[in-house]
Amino acid sequence: MPTLMRLIVGLMILAILGGAAVWALATFVDPHPREMVVRVPQERLEGR
Repeated sequence: MPTLMRLIVGLMILAILGGAAVWALATFVDPHPREMVVRVPQERLEGR
């Protein structure tokens, strides 16, 4: 039973660290929006 508890505690610690990493990225990293242009060939616009 002690090894099972150690496994559960270890997985909980990893989950907490992962959640903290996601929170830190969402809080401290600002995305830089930019305009995106995609050129579509004329052949794809015409009906088949």
